[in-house]
Amino acid sequence: MAEHLISLAAGVLPEFTPVQMAAAAADSGFRSVGIWVDVETWNPGVTKEVRRIVADAGLIVLDAEVIWIQPGPLDPAHLKIVDIGAEIGARNLLVVSSDPDLDATAAKLAALVDHADPSGIRVSLEFGAFTEIKSLGMALDVLERCGRPDAGLLIDPLHLSRTGGVPADLATVPRNRFPYAQFCDATATGPSVSDLKAIIDEAVDGRLLPGEGALPLGDLLKVLPTGIPLSIELRSKALRDGWPDPADRARRLREATEACLDALLA
Repeated sequence: MAEHLISLAAGVLPEFTPVQMAAAAADSGFRSVGIWVDVETWNPGVTKEVRRIVADAGLIVLDAEVIWIQPGPLDPAHLKIVDIGAEIGARNLLVVSSDPDLDATAAKLAALVDHADPSGIRVSLEFGAFTEIKSLGMALDVLERCGRPDAGLLIDPLHLSRTGGVPADLATVPRNRFPYAQFCDATATGPSVSDLKAIIDEAVDGRLLPGEGALPLGDLLKVLPTGIPLSIELRSKALRDGWPDPADRARRLREATEACLDALLA
C-alpha cells in the first residue's frame, strides 16, 4: 500500500483557533496539520504557540490557508500570509481567486510564488464553481499564463466532480504541479453548477467522511502522484454537530480516512 501523509485540514475545525487546531491534530494522532491564517487576529504569540505545539508533537504543517486573490493590485496582506506560513514551517499555501481577469490573477499568483520561493513554500491554486477559476481547464490556463513551473494545482475531489471533471482529466498534467491534494467524499451528484448558494452550502456543510460517499476516490489516487500528501478537507455540519470536541472530531476523521485508504489501496 502506498502510504500517504494525511493532514487535518483547517476547515475541519472552523470554530477553533490555530493553536487549538494544532493541539487537536497532535492529540488525535494526525502527523500533519493545516493552519488557517487570519492576518487581522494573528500575532507573534500565535506563531510561538503553533511552532511549540508542532515541534513538541513532531507535526508537519502541510499547508496554510487561505489567500483569496481579489480584483485590483496584489493585497499586501496576502504577502503577510506567505510570511506567516514560512514562520510556522508550512510546506504549501492555498490560493483561490475572485478576480475574473485571468491575466491579472496569473500575475498576482506569480508574485506570490516569487515571494514564497525563498522559504521553500509551494503556492497552489485551487479551482471551484464558487470561485472565478471554475474548472480544471481554467486553472491550467492560469498556471500557464503565470509562467512559474513550481506553481501548484490543488485538487479537491468534490470540486473536481462538481465542475464536471473526472480523475482521468488529470493524467496529462505534469506531476510536479501536484505538491499535495485534498481528500473527502460526497454523494455522486450534487447541486446544479448554476445554484451557487447550494454549491457553497455543500462544500461548507455537506461533505461526507471518506468511504461514506460515491466520489471516485480510488481512481483519483491512481492518477495522482504515488503517495501524495492528502489534506483531509472535511467541512461537514454533521461532523461538527456530532463531535463538538476538536480532538474527538479530528480522531473520528483520522480513523475514517485511514480505513478508507486501507480499503482503496489494499
